[in-house]
Amino acid sequence: MADEPQIESWEDRNPGEILDIRFQKNPNQKLKYLEAEPKILGVTQIALAVFLSFAILLFYVNGMSTIADAVSGGTSVIIIIAGRVAIAAQNLHLPTLKACLGMQVVACTTSVICILLHLSVFTSLFHCWDPDLEPSQRTICRHLETGFENYLALQKLVLSVQIALSATLAAYCCKVIQCCCPTSSMPVITVNRLPDPR
Repeated sequence: MADEPQIESWEDRNPGEILDIRFQKNPNQKLKYLEAEPKILGVTQIALAVFLSFAILLFYVNGMSTIADAVSGGTSVIIIIAGRVAIAAQNLHLPTLKACLGMQVVACTTSVICILLHLSVFTSLFHCWDPDLEPSQRTICRHLETGFENYLALQKLVLSVQIALSATLAAYCCKVIQCCCPTSSMPVITVNRLPDPR
């Protein structure tokens, strides 16, 4: 009831006014968050983070993980939490929306750090330049190295998508919380009938 716009009664208006202009808060401001389809974006965040986690786990089990993979694993956990909070924020409860904004900013930041780490630290786990390798072994080694480079490119792609998802959800949270923009007001114009002169 507190969110509903206040409507003035006839007694509150000046009797001679024909046109009444006032501004009121947009009662549907909270619904802006639902325009982002938070359930779809949150589920996508979670699915991509789980995919990334399984890939990292696979390399870790085989002893081929790097420090960048460890950071990616931590980032995946943060993104899973952020996706879950984005889904929970569909109830449009203001503290949940604020938590969603915070988690999306953290997820976006950690994803950027992770991509920068992947770009700066590239370690080849395969030693195809070893002169003792036979030509057939060198061919297999080059194929494995190409596969590993593709895996790293896939990680960067997934992290880039995560950045876009987090930024989108954070922007829609900002629209509702109104921490990034002034409060929007809608003009309400009322045309009054003149009282009957009888």
